[in-house]
Amino acid sequence: MKYYLIAGEASGDLHASNLMKSLTEKDPNAEFRFFGGDLMQSVGGTLVKHYKDMAFMGFLEVLKNIRTIFRNIDLCKQDLLKYQPDVLILVDYPGFNLRIAEFAKKHGIVVHYYISPKIWAWKESRIHKIKRDVDVMHVIFPFEIDYYEKKHQFPVNYVGNPLLDAINQREKVNETDFRKKHQLGNKPIVALLPGSRTQEIHKILSVMLSVVHHFPDYQFVIAGAPSKSPSFYQPYIEGLDVKFIDNQTYDLLSISHAALVTSGTATLETALFKVPQVVCYKTSGITYTVAKSLVKLNYISLVNLVMDQEVVTELIQVECNTEKVHQELLAILTEPGRTQQLEAYQVLHKKLGGQGASDKLANSILGM
Repeated sequence: MKYYLIAGEASGDLHASNLMKSLTEKDPNAEFRFFGGDLMQSVGGTLVKHYKDMAFMGFLEVLKNIRTIFRNIDLCKQDLLKYQPDVLILVDYPGFNLRIAEFAKKHGIVVHYYISPKIWAWKESRIHKIKRDVDVMHVIFPFEIDYYEKKHQFPVNYVGNPLLDAINQREKVNETDFRKKHQLGNKPIVALLPGSRTQEIHKILSVMLSVVHHFPDYQFVIAGAPSKSPSFYQPYIEGLDVKFIDNQTYDLLSISHAALVTSGTATLETALFKVPQVVCYKTSGITYTVAKSLVKLNYISLVNLVMDQEVVTELIQVECNTEKVHQELLAILTEPGRTQQLEAYQVLHKKLGGQGASDKLANSILGM
C-alpha cells in the first residue's frame, strides 16, 4: 500500500516514525511519502517537507508567516493528487491537517487521523469538520472516548498512548557514561525543558535559569530541542554553571532527579520517566489573553488533564516567576511533595493503559 503521512512537529515525527515501523512489519509492500522529520526519514520513503519549515506557534507568528503556511498547504494538496496514496494518515497538527483532510475527502482519499486535535480544550466547532472529513479518528487519551462518542456521537478508535512505546523502546543510557560524556559531575540533575519554539524558549528559559543560584547542590541541564542548534542557547547560559545537551531529552530525563517543564507533551513524558516536575508556561500578553478567552480547561498540563486533578503544579504567565519557581522546585525536591507526586505518577501510568499503540493503529489501518 501507498501511505501519505503528515506530521508538523517533533512529537508527531516521533509517533509517525513508530507507526511507519509497525506498518512496514505488517505490510511488506508499504511505500511512504510524507511531511515530517528526521525520524520518519530514517524509516524510509520520501520526505516532501520538513516540519522545521512548518512549526509556527502563537497568533502573531502565524499571521506573520501566513503566506508560507498557505504555500505549504498548496504544495501538500498538489503532491497528494500526484501521489494518489491508498491512505492518508494525519498526525495531530490540526490547523494544517484539517484543511488537508477536507481536500483529501473531496478527492476520494481515505483519511485516518492519529492523535486528535485538542477540541476538548478549544475550537470545539472543529468537530463538524472531523465528522465530515475524517474516516477514522484514532485517540490516545481515555477521556477522549467519552468526549467523542457520548458528547458528539462520533465513534473513535482508542489505541493507547504512543509515549509508552517510545519510552519503552528507547535504548537505555548508562548514567556513568552519560555523565562523563557531558561533563555533568555527580550532583543530582534538574532538567530544564523550555519547549521547542523560539518564543517559548525566550519567555520561559530565562525564568527557569533565574533559580539556579538557589540550588548549589544540584546540576541544571538544558534539554535542547531538535529544531534548534546549540548556538541558539548560548546567550541564555553565558556566565551560568548550567550545562546544555542537544536533542537527547529522553536520555537526560532517565537520569534526572527533578525537572522544570514547559506545558505540552513534555509534561507527560517527564511523568512517565517518573521525574517530579514543575510546569512553567509563559507567552506574549496578546497570545495569552486571546487563548484564555478560548481555552476551556482547568489545567494546561497533560498530566493533570489525564488525572483530572492537580498532580503537578502549573505556573502560568505572571505566576511563572523566580519566586514561585524557586518555591515549587524546592517542594518537589523535598518531602512530602516529592513522594506524593511520584505516587500519583503510578496511577497515571495505569490510566494510560499498556504499550502497543503503533501496532494497534497499524492493524486498524490495514484492517480497513
